[in-house]
Amino acid sequence: MTAEDRPASSPPLTERQEARRRRILHASAELAGRGGFDAVQMREVAEAAGVALGTLYRYFPSKVHLLVATMQDQLQRMHGTLRRRPPAGEDPAGRVAATLMRAFRALQREPQLADAMVRALTFADRSVSPEVDTVSRLTTAIILDAMGTEQPTPEQLSAVRVIEHTWHSALITWLSGRASIAQVKIDIEMACRLIDLTAWGGAAGTNSEAGARAESDGSRAGTGSTTEAPQGAGRG
Repeated sequence: MTAEDRPASSPPLTERQEARRRRILHASAELAGRGGFDAVQMREVAEAAGVALGTLYRYFPSKVHLLVATMQDQLQRMHGTLRRRPPAGEDPAGRVAATLMRAFRALQREPQLADAMVRALTFADRSVSPEVDTVSRLTTAIILDAMGTEQPTPEQLSAVRVIEHTWHSALITWLSGRASIAQVKIDIEMACRLIDLTAWGGAAGTNSEAGARAESDGSRAGTGSTTEAPQGAGRG
C-alpha cells in the first residue's frame, strides 16, 4: 500500500514495518496461489512471513482484510506494468478494453490466487471498506490512464463504474466456469463502448447549449434586438 492508498488515520510505516508488510503479502499470495481461499490460514501466513501471529493481526485483522490487501498489491503491480507498457491505439474504448484484458490474463495465469482475492472482496463487510475502496480506486486509475483522461466528467466516471462492475462480474463468471475467455472479452469490449457514448453525450450537450443560445438570440431578434440569430438556428 502506498502512502496515498493508506487511510488518512494510519501513521506511515517505517522501512522495517513496510518490509514486514511486504513479506506478509507475499506469503498470502503464495499460499493463495497454491491452494486458493481455504489455503490462506493466518497462522501459516505468519510462519511463512516470519512474523508473530499477533503481529500479523495488527497489520490485518482478518483473512478477508489480508486477501483484499493482497489484491491491492496485485493491482498496484499491474498498474506499474501498464504504465511502463501502455496499450497502443487512438480509440480510448479500445485501449481500456485491451488494458482490462491484459489485467484479466495476468489473473488468469494464477486462477487460485484470483479466486481467493475475488472471494475476499465478495465476503468483505463494512470493516473492510477502506481496503475495498482502495481496490476500486486502483481499478479506476487503471481505466482512466488507459483512457488518457486526467479530469473525467461525471458521465465518464459513471461509465468507468459500470466498466469496473462488468470486469469484476466477468472475472467471477469465468472463475466459476460459467463464461469463456472469449465471452469475457466480448462483455468487456461491450461495456467499454460506454466511453464512446460519454464522449458523444458531451458533444451532444455542447450542441444543445449552442442551439439554446441560438434560439435565445433569435427570440431577441424578433423583439427588436439588433443581434442577428446565427445562420441555421432553429434547424435540428
